[in-house]
Amino acid sequence: MTDRRGVTFAVEDMSCAHCVATITEVLRTSLPGAAIAVDLEHKRVTVDGDAARAAAIIRDAGYTPRSIAA
Repeated sequence: MTDRRGVTFAVEDMSCAHCVATITEVLRTSLPGAAIAVDLEHKRVTVDGDAARAAAIIRDAGYTPRSIAA
């Protein structure tokens, strides 16, 4: 069963607008229609959908997501 409530990740190695754009683009491409919110100031990424898949997508883009409570 897939969790559709969403998940928030701490992405401590997200450091600039380019990182935000990269993460946003890979998530939009891989999870079409999913709600995505990226907060550079707090280094947080929230994704509506499958948490394991979202983490793998962020990892494949070169970042280190750590699941946290929303």
